[in-house]
Amino acid sequence: MSEPTLFEKSAAGRCAIALPELDVPGSALPDELLRDDLALPELSQLDLVRHYQRLSERSFGVDSGFYPLGSCTMKYNPRIGEALARLPGFTDAHPLQSIESVQGPLEIMFRLQSWLAEIGGFARVSLQPAAGAQGEFTALLMMRAWQRDRGEGHRTQILIPDSAHGTNPASTSMAGLSVLEIPSDSRGNISLDALRAACDETVVGLMITNPNTLGLFEQQIEEVIELVHRCGGLVYGDGANMNALAGVLRPGDLGIDLMHYNLHKTFSTPHGGGGPGSGPLAVSDELRDYLPAPVVERVVDEEHGDVETRYRLESPSKSIGRMCSFHGNFGMIVRAYAYIALHGIAGLRENSMHAVLNANYLRVMLRDNYPVPFDRTNMHEFVCRGDVGSEGVSATDVCKRLIDYGFHPPTSHFPLVVPHALMIEPTETESLETLDGFVAAMLEIEREARDAPEHLRAAPHTAPVKRLDEVRAARQPILRSRVQS
Repeated sequence: MSEPTLFEKSAAGRCAIALPELDVPGSALPDELLRDDLALPELSQLDLVRHYQRLSERSFGVDSGFYPLGSCTMKYNPRIGEALARLPGFTDAHPLQSIESVQGPLEIMFRLQSWLAEIGGFARVSLQPAAGAQGEFTALLMMRAWQRDRGEGHRTQILIPDSAHGTNPASTSMAGLSVLEIPSDSRGNISLDALRAACDETVVGLMITNPNTLGLFEQQIEEVIELVHRCGGLVYGDGANMNALAGVLRPGDLGIDLMHYNLHKTFSTPHGGGGPGSGPLAVSDELRDYLPAPVVERVVDEEHGDVETRYRLESPSKSIGRMCSFHGNFGMIVRAYAYIALHGIAGLRENSMHAVLNANYLRVMLRDNYPVPFDRTNMHEFVCRGDVGSEGVSATDVCKRLIDYGFHPPTSHFPLVVPHALMIEPTETESLETLDGFVAAMLEIEREARDAPEHLRAAPHTAPVKRLDEVRAARQPILRSRVQS
């Protein structure tokens, strides 16, 4: 029996909330805002609370179950970060306050800039970009400006491996540049032969994700960087996968010129549902003057050897301008600061090692049943194929069936270089017991794919909503509740 809708529970005269009496003169609502046809349900407070409580119990998040969404690092967020981000001195601060009155928030920003620069091996960091995609877009604008200042404004080509993150081509187009895709070789690395052929005087630079979206470390990364630099290009590193490298390797030491961080992946700020994100951009010394404004600087009174105005906002001399109205997503900055302060460099290294260990454990446990196209040591995630068992079973079927076992599905059908891809990332925060439970469910689903494929193709069976026509849902969305006739 289906659950009654709010409209079916509606009874005239019921009201979930009693508003206080007006303490100011009343005013009639504008006629153009009033609608007689908006038949909202009338409910008691208890009915309304129970409705939203039931909805919350149907939601799935990293706090309620295993969330192996590859490329997105959906790991547990320590509650101390949430508590610190809600301190009144942070939540009540306003970006238009005087510099003297916000020295505490500015110190947090300055310290995080310095820490991110040190972790990545870079000279300077801007906290402006409000998402990873905006971080890469910012990098492209800086690369273009740097080339123009060198008299190389004719360069318009950005090289992007086919194993890079999917936002890279879109960001390139937005920056007014063109994309040349570079294929992968048989080992899942960027093809050096194809890269060598593409490196010419038209190249602005290369956008590379390392580890790439196959979960593999680029084994020839130093050769890749040298080839691009030799033809006059810059190398941008997509740092979204730093969850495997933080505390272990500094991309700037390899010769990477620019790299954004996803604070909402590596450094434990909330992620999913569209945000909020944060994508600080780190750059080499040669590019520091092009960073978006403002950045936080520490000011020292040289005469007295003491701090005068401790921190202030500065605009780099060749800045490409602002990327946000103010200074980035400050709540995310506080959370990331707390995470790094809590762990220190040794803790970040340990987290990275555990993330890699967990992902390799799952790959080895599943590879006999779910083919792994590039079966070598992976980093924090790996990609296998989901078209297993009987003909016609797809990665989508495996994902939908996982819902019945209480697990959130991994990323599916991405990266595009692997047919029926399942991209699985366990993160460092999951226990061995959780990983073994996931393996058991995946092996049982593979058995079902051989013995009962129709049952698999009809999954999920236990979820509140059965399998949807996703194409129709995208083209013909239903955006409001409807009274059942």
